[in-house]
Amino acid sequence: QVQLAESGGGLVQAGGFLRLSCVASGHTFGDYTMGWFRQAPGKAREFVAGVLWGGGRIRYEDSVKGRFTVSREDAKNTVYLQMNSLKFEDTAVYYCAADKRRTVLLSTEEIDYDYWGQGTQVTVAS
Repeated sequence: QVQLAESGGGLVQAGGFLRLSCVASGHTFGDYTMGWFRQAPGKAREFVAGVLWGGGRIRYEDSVKGRFTVSREDAKNTVYLQMNSLKFEDTAVYYCAADKRRTVLLSTEEIDYDYWGQGTQVTVAS
């Protein structure tokens, strides 16, 4: 049983920046692959960025490469998403998720993640 809590969302102007944080409960955070997903109105939830358990492999959705940076601080049970050069198209509810499977590959699929936060709203004004 793991609880995830996102924070850091808000309203920003296009070209601005935000840093999202996700804090997890429990003592096995380092064993979880951590992912960030987002869902815009009328659209399905989609993978944004993730970091593999153990802190190795990192993946990004193509539209955020070069703008977003995902990182983790296992001693703090925290994963971050630094979002720079924000665009209107980034507007969505952003969710933190944990995959407990300790896989070799980093999944981008919602179904593979076991625990989810409640989401934090990011709104980018055009």
